Amino acid sequence: MISATIIRTIVGVIGNIISLILFLSPAKTFVRICKKGSVEQFSAMPYLATMFNCGMWILYGLPMFHPKAILVLTINGSGFAIEVVFLILYLVYSDSRKQRLQVGAIMAGELGFVALVGLMVGTLVKTVKVRTTIIGSVCMVGCFLMYAAPLSVMRLVIRTKSVKYMPFLLSLFSFLNALCWASYALIGQFDPYLLAPNGLGLLLGTAQLILYATYFKSSKAQETELPVKQNKSEVGLVPIAVDAKKSPSPRV
Repeated sequence: MISATIIRTIVGVIGNIISLILFLSPAKTFVRICKKGSVEQFSAMPYLATMFNCGMWILYGLPMFHPKAILVLTINGSGFAIEVVFLILYLVYSDSRKQRLQVGAIMAGELGFVALVGLMVGTLVKTVKVRTTIIGSVCMVGCFLMYAAPLSVMRLVIRTKSVKYMPFLLSLFSFLNALCWASYALIGQFDPYLLAPNGLGLLLGTAQLILYATYFKSSKAQETELPVKQNKSEVGLVPIAVDAKKSPSPRV
């Protein structure tokens, strides 16, 4: 019979794979941003929250804070590096100086906070158990922020009845990631610091998938109707009939 420890390790490895896919899932969005040269209405909050979350879980996975959390350390180290790259691209293609300053200031604040917490807990707290409690508690807050960050995007989806700015892969793998790590927290060695935020993430991930299913058709309808509306507008501006075959394509 397979022991709970082995099952937990297997679930943790699967969690690492799913988390890596989750961290990489916005790559398509950033390819679009780079091609268009603009972040459009995409929000930086999910990436800022994820970077902070990964930074705190890196601390949690270090042997001096939690000696049995190597799987947590490896995936969050990878996730942290990925989010930094995404945020640098966001800064490069931001549409305004104010936007760059805001995102840059939040990034600097998050990095400074993670470093300060690690330094203070590592030097002032003497026992590993208390260190785990303190870091784990802050990690829960970071994880809550990561899963709650898409709430602003969900509100935009409801208001516009369009899922254009809520990437499906990000929503799907947020759900799968929360499901996997909530299971990991329940198997063998119970971990409340992993269970609480990932339980919430499971609920929010489910809500995002429901929204996507609800507004996907209306999003497609909006994209289909857009060229028609543009053509009507162009006809209204032109006082004479123009042969569509001979007319040059409008510059965008």
